[in-house]
Amino acid sequence: MIYLDTAASYPLLPEVKIALTDAFDNLYANSASSHFLGEKVSCEINKVREQLADQIGAYPSEIIFTSGATESNNIAFKSLLLGKEVSEDKKHIVTTQVEHKCTFAICDYLKSIGYEVTYVKPNKDGIIEADAVTNAIRPDTAFVSVMHVNNELGTINPIDEIGQVCFDAGILFHSDAAQSFEKVDVDVDDINVDAMSFSAHKIGGPKGIGAIYIRDLRKKHLMPVIHGAGQEDGLRGGTVAAPLILGFGAAIKYFGKYYSSFKSKNVKQYFLSKLKAEKVIFNVNGADTLANCLSITLPETDTETLVRKNETLLCLAQGSACSSKEIEPSHVLSAIGLTREIADKTFRISFPLDINYDSMDKLADEIKAFS
Repeated sequence: MIYLDTAASYPLLPEVKIALTDAFDNLYANSASSHFLGEKVSCEINKVREQLADQIGAYPSEIIFTSGATESNNIAFKSLLLGKEVSEDKKHIVTTQVEHKCTFAICDYLKSIGYEVTYVKPNKDGIIEADAVTNAIRPDTAFVSVMHVNNELGTINPIDEIGQVCFDAGILFHSDAAQSFEKVDVDVDDINVDAMSFSAHKIGGPKGIGAIYIRDLRKKHLMPVIHGAGQEDGLRGGTVAAPLILGFGAAIKYFGKYYSSFKSKNVKQYFLSKLKAEKVIFNVNGADTLANCLSITLPETDTETLVRKNETLLCLAQGSACSSKEIEPSHVLSAIGLTREIADKTFRISFPLDINYDSMDKLADEIKAFS
């Protein structure tokens, strides 16, 4: 089996498996307990909080652990907008046509309670331009959300420029960094971001754990998304998932080393060169993309048969994992102008860290066989 869907989820790093096992075996106490083991667990959790904060130039007090980027995105929108951080007469949100599906769901909810939403269109290369965000801002704009890296194209948005636009306008700015964390350098002060979402399983950590950064968290009046017993500064209640957090910490510690080694292989360039040598017709979607992510259209390939004949050999994605089972074409591909027919012939190939050239040769050979 050749796994080519790491944008959906990376396999667990070996160091993460060790960290998880150790935590389940030895750090099983509730971190809210006042006895020795509970305090030890709490201490270990806060070490990971510091670790994440250091990676993005934040304070540990500005990091909240969540169940993943979807919850983090919900917190970013609802906690900031429905708390007391924004004037009640500001009911306009700016986001984009190529966000994760959860952002659309959140915006649909907020529209149902009186908010208006403007969805900015990407340019032909799949990039959200700062000028487009500027043009969408109105006097009643309360919140802007633009993902750092698109989960289908791998395109890297200029969130430093967008953050400056929002800072100058006095508007809260959020970015979903699930795909970019540990792959693109981030300093929250440099990019003027007020909230940022993260997910552990996008960097070889466990599923079910993520985090959100909120600037000056303890000074803000936020609406809890999960009401509970005061955990995570009262923002999301429930017993803290210590083993998953410690697994997240191991992923933060080790993923960068693996990713640097992966980038040195130039796998994407090797694969595209192989297709050219095989005289396969293809188009690459998006510009300024991550090294591990490739959106490729194969207009003269029988992609339906390719997938059917290789269902036990190739783990390939058409669109994101959240929408791959839907009948409608990818909203991201539609936003950059691809027709339904062309979108159906498009794959998101996202390479694992341990990919080798033999696997790329096999993939190219299988594509050639159906072209």
